[in-house]
Amino acid sequence: MIRNFRIAFILVASLGAVAALAQPYPARPIRLVVSFAAGGGVDLVARLLGQKLSEAWNQQVVIDNRPGAGGNVSAELVAKSPADGYTLYMSSASVVVNASLYKSLPYDPLRDFAPVTLLVSAHNVLVAHPSLPAKNIRELIALAKKAPGQINYASTGSGSSGHLAMELFRSMAGIELTHVPFKVIGQATADLLSGQVSLWFPTMPGVLQHIKGGRMIALGVSGSRRAAALPAVPTIAESGVAGYEASTWYPLLAPAGTPQAVIDKLNAQMIVILAGAELREKLGAQGIEAIGSTPAQLAAHLKNEMAKWEKVVRLSGARVD
Repeated sequence: MIRNFRIAFILVASLGAVAALAQPYPARPIRLVVSFAAGGGVDLVARLLGQKLSEAWNQQVVIDNRPGAGGNVSAELVAKSPADGYTLYMSSASVVVNASLYKSLPYDPLRDFAPVTLLVSAHNVLVAHPSLPAKNIRELIALAKKAPGQINYASTGSGSSGHLAMELFRSMAGIELTHVPFKVIGQATADLLSGQVSLWFPTMPGVLQHIKGGRMIALGVSGSRRAAALPAVPTIAESGVAGYEASTWYPLLAPAGTPQAVIDKLNAQMIVILAGAELREKLGAQGIEAIGSTPAQLAAHLKNEMAKWEKVVRLSGARVD
């Protein structure tokens, strides 16, 4: 009798699981794991896109901020999650850059994730304290060459996007600068505003108010073209450092093995969302450009960016462990 009950229970549970799998995706809330804390650029974009996705599919999208170890905590969590489309990952370039910064990772950036789409690209902006006698990139390079290593710059830590963007700029411009890493963005902001450090290379959303208020001077932006939020500020490439490009970008990923039909549905919906005029305007006002790519294009981008930043990390000597 007991044995028959157990068999019946197992059959009912199995049939329930099969029925759940047969339901059209998505049949329940989606968890969007975000690699950094609330309030940053990645979180800002995640919440805007999560709201739009929830509205489009009439399913809740739960934002799950999992900061730690430069994004490794969240990456490991998603890499080991069920590949069913109900756990998604929104990160930054850190997902591939960390392969060079850390001796070992608990995940493989290319093998353990299924690319969905490249969501956005966010400009980094090279800012200076108003007291620095350089108001553009050419003047900064000339000043740095006269005083090698005497100009310092802030970052939010070794291997952060601002640190690596500055190291790429420094190496391509042939200048020496002194790195002053901080643990939190608030301290880096405060020390730049007070003049304790002269330069910083953050992403644009967090410093636009200070630039527009005259408390920071924008010397150049890191993208391949000018930012809509600061149209008068030239790119670093057009300011004499030909070929320079170091935008921060945010991909949408799923655990490897996620069904292709789910990946395709997610990709198609995100392309529609990213094409929306209202969303593009909101992002553009923060110096963020909506992109939207195919999964194959994102896969190629991840591979190319991993190789690009491996060289920068090696030349800079940056290590986290």
